[in-house]
Amino acid sequence: MFNWLFKLFSNDMGIDLGTAAVLVYVKGQGVVLTEPSVVAMDKDTKNVLAIGTEAKRMLGKTPANIVAVRPLRNGVIADFAATEKMIRYFIKKINKSKSLLHPRIVIGIPSGITEVERRAVKESAEQAGAREVYLIEEPMAAAIGAGIPIQEPEGSMIVDIGGGTTDVAVISLGGMVVSKAVDVAGDEMDEAIVQYFRRKYNLLIGENTAEAVKMEIGSVFPMDEELTMEVKGRDQVTGLPKTILVTSEEVRSALSEPVKTIIEVIKDTLEETPAELAADLVDRGIVLAGGGALLRGFPELLAQETELPINIADDPLTCVVRGTGIYLEELDNIKLAEKRNLI
Repeated sequence: MFNWLFKLFSNDMGIDLGTAAVLVYVKGQGVVLTEPSVVAMDKDTKNVLAIGTEAKRMLGKTPANIVAVRPLRNGVIADFAATEKMIRYFIKKINKSKSLLHPRIVIGIPSGITEVERRAVKESAEQAGAREVYLIEEPMAAAIGAGIPIQEPEGSMIVDIGGGTTDVAVISLGGMVVSKAVDVAGDEMDEAIVQYFRRKYNLLIGENTAEAVKMEIGSVFPMDEELTMEVKGRDQVTGLPKTILVTSEEVRSALSEPVKTIIEVIKDTLEETPAELAADLVDRGIVLAGGGALLRGFPELLAQETELPINIADDPLTCVVRGTGIYLEELDNIKLAEKRNLI
């Protein structure tokens, strides 16, 4: 009786707890929230001043007594207290009318994290008010969200390029046969752009500016028509504000190292893939998910490097959270199947 009431009145959620952004799926409603994973706090009192979009606008612009932080780094919790407050804030924001009922939550996590880090994610969600917490590895969630038939006895490959990590996996019969993760993804690309401007132009720019450059003119493969953009920052020599004009070729040069690392991880995963599953990939190819899938020229570069067909998932940014949502919808059936297997 009580279980039935909980199902009726609680907003069960799937969460993509990303380094760059938090996305939330509510059972029966779909993806209802996408906000940056940023928390602004008072240094002295430790009080939270802003979370999400409002906090991200403060990055690099706060006075001495306020600090805007990313509580997750490389897909894992770097600041437990801030992460708990962030999750609690998003749960409360969605669960306004049902605040007395604690939701069940499915959270996507990177495939390479340790047992201690898994426990930290789980405890953080429980402290934030979750009734039950289930974890699903991000490559599996991304594959489910991308509509890959994971239960089939054939090989499928997913590459999820997020903010803090890139997860690569070959999936067959509902499990990950080979999986690898590397702490190089969108954030490393932004940092590479920051360092490029510092070295070449003596220009200091913030991470928000670097991200804007990457999104507006970033590419990793030669374009038919190269792009340009004005970039504003502070001159390291004079200390004065300065504006320069940069090209997409320059950004491509800046991104070469992190992109090379991602390509190498994909190739390493392919080398460890059993021959029968590798043969399946010749026809099925590789599916790209996450924000990195939208980087200009990445599918073309990956196709050139692997000689495999490359497919971008529908709405790659929401693949992981949609996967957690589908898993959430099937949770009761999954638990029932697990009980039967134990009998």
